[in-house]
Amino acid sequence: MAANTTEASELTDRVLVVERIFDAPRSLVFRAWIEPQHLFRWFGPRGYTVPSYTLDPRPGGGWRCCMVSPEGREHWVRGTFREVLEPERLAFTWAHENADRTLRHETLITVTFADLGEKTGLTLRQETFESIEARDDHRNGWSSAIERLAEHLATLN
Repeated sequence: MAANTTEASELTDRVLVVERIFDAPRSLVFRAWIEPQHLFRWFGPRGYTVPSYTLDPRPGGGWRCCMVSPEGREHWVRGTFREVLEPERLAFTWAHENADRTLRHETLITVTFADLGEKTGLTLRQETFESIEARDDHRNGWSSAIERLAEHLATLN
């Protein structure tokens, strides 16, 4: 029994949850996640650019993105949409690509959008990482990207 408890605890340690309240309506925040004209402006950590982002936001549809670091290094990621419930919820897989386009470890991201009147509560959950270190790297990246999203949304209001 103790082994199962330890196993469950280790899995929980490899889950990332990021929460934020945006000063923007839920429909706009949702669209910022599925429309390229928004994604090009905020997606990725601060200092990164997004020269390529393609997506088909429907269950079974794919997405692929290139993020370029300030040093010029390309980071390709891609996945498949599992759920698109506008404007309430998105669920999609996430995996980094190797140079030969094979995928590394895959995680599931679920983003929920809570209607708070003129504001939106966002919860991002990404699971299950290979390690706590990988989770923490993504925490830093998502926290930075979510801040960029807030800045982008502020320009639209």
